[in-house]
Amino acid sequence: MFRLKHTLLNLFFILIINLLFCAYPPGILAGDTIRINGSGTCLEMIKPLMEAYGKNTRGVSFQVEKSWGSSGAIKALLAGAIDIAIVARPLKPEEIARGGKLENYGKTPLVVITEKKVSAKNISTRELEDIYSGKTMKWPNGETIRVILRPNEETDMKILKGLSPGMAGAVAQAHDRRGMLIAMTDSESIMAVSRTTGGIGTATLTHVLIGKLPLNILALNGVNPSRENLANGTYPLSKDINFVTTGKLSHAAAKFLKFIYSNKGCSIAEKNGVLIAMENK
Repeated sequence: MFRLKHTLLNLFFILIINLLFCAYPPGILAGDTIRINGSGTCLEMIKPLMEAYGKNTRGVSFQVEKSWGSSGAIKALLAGAIDIAIVARPLKPEEIARGGKLENYGKTPLVVITEKKVSAKNISTRELEDIYSGKTMKWPNGETIRVILRPNEETDMKILKGLSPGMAGAVAQAHDRRGMLIAMTDSESIMAVSRTTGGIGTATLTHVLIGKLPLNILALNGVNPSRENLANGTYPLSKDINFVTTGKLSHAAAKFLKFIYSNKGCSIAEKNGVLIAMENK
């Protein structure tokens, strides 16, 4: 009798364990940490997705350090230090050769922003050229204009220089002027604009919406920087959002990426200014 009860009890525990493993794979039961890094804009975009996923997935946590930028995150990924890199640029040939696999998720408008007290609501390409070149030094109310730059080879600057031949020259002139404020990361840049009286710079719509800093978003040549205007081609400036992985993607990281590309994940990203790539819909 005792042996029968013992045997039945063992069978019961085996059944329970099998059910648990079916519901939650071994990696999840162990408590998985998904390590993510990338550009500041992309890390900002991932925040509401991590929050939504975490609410409905047991045993998973996220490790997100201060932004290492696109290049730093790709290096960390290829070295096995993180699971997923979220970047704003394409992979270089040597990064692909080392096993990097890039998939474009979508893009978000690159917007011209000012400190909240600046009264301007629209800016033309010519006005922007004059501000960056130093021809225009004051806002209409007499406040000094303070341009927050990014390093010359950073993605935001490359996109801005592509707005017009005049803008390319104006950005070069701005970098040549002494005493200019240069922010090294996306987060430092958007923070600097919000805290600098008369400040102007660039950021992505996603970063502005999620960051909720006191900023003023300018229309460009009368066109508001929205996901819809990016889709119909009327707004010209955008920044890509790409996921980079390797063939060593963990089970937990793969499940999170599947959620990001799901209808729910895409809906969350769209609410925060991301235009999802057509192939992902």
